Amino acid sequence: MLSSERVLVGRPAAWNRPAVWLCLAVACFLGTFAAYAVGVFHIAGGVIFIPGEAALVGLVAATLVGLARGGAVPGWLLAAASLYGYRADHAFLGLSGRTLAEQTAYFLGVEGLVVLAVQGVVIGTLAVAVGALARAGMDAVSEAATA
Repeated sequence: MLSSERVLVGRPAAWNRPAVWLCLAVACFLGTFAAYAVGVFHIAGGVIFIPGEAALVGLVAATLVGLARGGAVPGWLLAAASLYGYRADHAFLGLSGRTLAEQTAYFLGVEGLVVLAVQGVVIGTLAVAVGALARAGMDAVSEAATA
């Protein structure tokens, strides 16, 4: 039976530490921000509820968390960090006609941060579950092959 701690933070391992997940979250944030900033990722226009490329980065990162037997919280963190990378690009590079204080206020606006956090939780939960199921399948095939 799975404990709530194992579901939320994953299996104990040398690499499964908060510092590792925070570093990976910063990498997801900066990577997504940079990709939007240099034009690798782009927004076609209109109202954006879920930035597609940022969501895909978070989805892949959270799936890898599940494959590595990590928990839901690291998956949420990585998925949300990539979405916040998009928000940073939009706030600081997309709203160029505003002052730095206005851009910072937009970036730190509670409503937007909460919306992206909820999106990160949904994307992260689904992706970690897919990664964990894939890991379980890989383990089952490995055990069957050695038996």
